Amino acid sequence: MKVHLAVDLGAGSGRVLAGKVREGKVELEELHRFENPGTSLPSGLHWNILGLYREILKGIATGVERYGKIESLGIDTWGVDYGLLDKDGRLLGLPQQYRDPRTQGFEARADELVGNDALYDATGIMPFFLNTSVQLLAEKELTPDALNVASQILLIPDLLAYWLTGELAVERTNASTTQLFSPITNDWAWEMIEGLSLPKNIFGRVVESGTLLGNLRPEVAEEVGATIPVIATATHDTAAAVAGIPGEECYAFLSSGTWTIIGCELMEPIITARSRELGFANELGVEKTVRFLKNISGLWLIQECKRSWASHGEDIDYAGLAELASVAEPFIAFVDPDAEEFASPGKMPEKIQAFCDRTGQKVPSTKGEILRVATESIALKHRLRFQQLRELTGKDLKRVHMGGGGIKNSLLTQAIADACGVPVYAGPVEATACGNLITQMVATGDLASIAEGRELIRNSLPLEVYEPKEAGKWDEVAKHFEAILVLVK
Repeated sequence: MKVHLAVDLGAGSGRVLAGKVREGKVELEELHRFENPGTSLPSGLHWNILGLYREILKGIATGVERYGKIESLGIDTWGVDYGLLDKDGRLLGLPQQYRDPRTQGFEARADELVGNDALYDATGIMPFFLNTSVQLLAEKELTPDALNVASQILLIPDLLAYWLTGELAVERTNASTTQLFSPITNDWAWEMIEGLSLPKNIFGRVVESGTLLGNLRPEVAEEVGATIPVIATATHDTAAAVAGIPGEECYAFLSSGTWTIIGCELMEPIITARSRELGFANELGVEKTVRFLKNISGLWLIQECKRSWASHGEDIDYAGLAELASVAEPFIAFVDPDAEEFASPGKMPEKIQAFCDRTGQKVPSTKGEILRVATESIALKHRLRFQQLRELTGKDLKRVHMGGGGIKNSLLTQAIADACGVPVYAGPVEATACGNLITQMVATGDLASIAEGRELIRNSLPLEVYEPKEAGKWDEVAKHFEAILVLVK
């Protein structure tokens, strides 16, 4: 048996998992789980990066104690957020969170300086208030002290890897989320960096996913009890999830959770006026691929309904919610899951009812009806993006491969198959950790390629297939749904 460790950090929690490989199969084991709460300080919203580092060390030490030899480890996290280092490698302040309000108005400022269309054409990334480009622009104009003395920018997984190994590098998949990296030249988008008047010296070495950074520093190895190679895996969590979805033939991927990312793996970016109009981004993936993708609201509406009812003393588990939705009348009304009023937490059932009322539809009154409206609307938004993906790529996509926690909701997964009119192959739930691990295993020579890694996942974690049903009925209701989208524009 060989054991690799995957550190998987999300915006709410983090985990260290062991990937145990033997006899052609991989088994995942959670070694250590910890919270990752946002911290509000007088200087804004920050990540407790030192606390995260300490928790990671605990998880690594647990793996060493349990299994002895560890073949390698790799870290994946969310994108866009960063730390700045001075010339001696010291961190210049706690990294700020992407939702920190300091970026307000700076997306428009970037448009004034270089043009948001030009930024998209150069980087393949849509304008957004949380982009690293916008965060750095806000920092330069509001609180420039750290930026003025910085010698290196590292994204969150790169910063943690630096503390583990002492090696300075930015991994390519995460670099591509910054709106400061070119998928065309495979280098920093220097013209955009210059146009935004950002210091060029802080943008350092970029490495491919699967690059060996080095072993743990001696001090770290002594603390955890072993010397372990650290791999710059697919460090962006969505890149890792896409790597870990074992797709076959001509397919679209869905990385499904609170948010869904729908897209295709390509060898070249698609950067056109139409892709910009529809809001599709070009992020980078393993083995020099492009993840051509679009975000959709996933389980958010359902999660927020659950939270709202629980706050009133009705804490129903997800299985119970799914049962309520499954017996409710179908297709009574629709909402746009990505509408602005649904973006903030709180009072989600009332928000869904208000949307239906103001658009002249039947107002759902029971919990089951509200959940059914949410579920079918989410599925229909997936259908719209799936069709747009077919249009933009020119691919006759025959199936959807879906990974992540969203596949636990079988009603939604079946609805996506019905709405899109193609089979949905669901699994694995732990797509991100799987992608992190197989990228490491290619780097260590335990696998020949990501394709071989996906075969390992298929053999280890069987997929569940959802065949489409009643396609004609969904074609008809899709027209009503799209009319609602036009109405609320």
